[in-house]
Amino acid sequence: MSEKHPQPPGGDGGSGGTPLERLLRDALDARAEQVAAHDLRPADPPNRRVRRLRPVYVVAVPLLGLAAALAFGVLGFRGDSVARHDEAPPAATLTAGPSPSASGTAPTASPSPSATGASPLAPPDGSAASTASGAAVPYDFRGVRFLVPAGWSVPSQDPSAVTLCVLSPGAPSGAGAKDCAPYGVLLAAYNTAEEVGRATWPTAEALDSEAGWSPQPYCPVWGNPHAIGAGDSYKPVGAAVRTRDIVAGQAIRKTQWQVACNGRENFTAQLWGLTGDQVFVAAVGLKPEYQAGLVSILDTLDLGGRQAPVLKPHQNDIAITVEGLGAGQSVPNDGTTVTVSVTYRNTGQTAYPSVHPLLFAENYAGSPGQGVRTTEGALERMDGTAWKQLELGVGGGMDYATQGKDAAFPLAPGQSRTVRYRLKLTSKDGAGVLPVTAQAVLPYDGTGDLVLLGARTVPVRVVVK
Repeated sequence: MSEKHPQPPGGDGGSGGTPLERLLRDALDARAEQVAAHDLRPADPPNRRVRRLRPVYVVAVPLLGLAAALAFGVLGFRGDSVARHDEAPPAATLTAGPSPSASGTAPTASPSPSATGASPLAPPDGSAASTASGAAVPYDFRGVRFLVPAGWSVPSQDPSAVTLCVLSPGAPSGAGAKDCAPYGVLLAAYNTAEEVGRATWPTAEALDSEAGWSPQPYCPVWGNPHAIGAGDSYKPVGAAVRTRDIVAGQAIRKTQWQVACNGRENFTAQLWGLTGDQVFVAAVGLKPEYQAGLVSILDTLDLGGRQAPVLKPHQNDIAITVEGLGAGQSVPNDGTTVTVSVTYRNTGQTAYPSVHPLLFAENYAGSPGQGVRTTEGALERMDGTAWKQLELGVGGGMDYATQGKDAAFPLAPGQSRTVRYRLKLTSKDGAGVLPVTAQAVLPYDGTGDLVLLGARTVPVRVVVK
């Protein structure tokens, strides 16, 4: 015994010790005297298997539009649905790749974009990774961060590819990246102008096509995907359904097709596009029961660590920030005035003697009119000490782009200029997601090509009053 815990007086554990110790010994001695010989028989052998309890993991994955998660429905998303980084994600385990930290929490996504397609959360050798049965894990693919839903998996695939397949829990054993249609969700992220130029599918052009669901004839029927046969009639059923919503604080376009392979087999194809960032999400033939997982992937997309590809020289020379409008903000159609400040800052190396500022409302599902549909309402710009009336909607031509000529200003590298606007909608403007876009362009007289120096789009939700 140590000096801090000496033996009781007597050294043999006899009648010495504190009163409490003596009471405990007396109670144990009395209990021992009650045990007879017949009480010492062997215990009965177990007559059933012991049930092994597995731990239950609870994960809160932001889901939206669950009521609209049918194959023929149109999905909706929350306007503020972006991945949270101020809260630690639930504990999770990857079968390959980096393991969770010693504290038991899943590793957080790397804030720096990856040009090769892999990240600390994506096995750099393209090996497979899967989530634990009860947790979602963060994943970073070419600067696009999201949560892999619980039970879904990322199969082994080429780490240099511009697409990533995430397989649903219903994918058959042995399924891989080539089986994404119909068993998973495909994410595409193009990082350079060359990648955009070489892309065949998915693309921004596919969103506008009546047959943009696939790059080649194929019937991705769940349980029996196959090539189109000679007797098949491969065609869309009805018109494509196009909608717009808000994901990662940006306006996202969606096109959905119903497709018939023949008289017996059909499937639903869904394609979303964040076209400014050249990021696309596709689900072709996915079972409706896995729609919730697809929604959770979209709902957690975060492009904060991604640099959009530069498709034309100088297109990002002017950085634009917008105050007074936020992504997902509700704007009533009752004539309420919304004041907006747009700041243009030259982050490039070129001194521009004349930068034209633009602000306009794009056409959207609620735009009134037939033929050329355009957003109604009013837009004014503060010129000096007076408000000047402008057109709010873009209409069908380029007239809107000439509205900035009389407000042009020089902008040297490092300098900035703020322009104030105020806008309002009318009862003719219906409900929907309305993209409000600010641009900086070179002098434009309505002819030739519009030279873009910078752009920022804020999607708002028009509320009918």
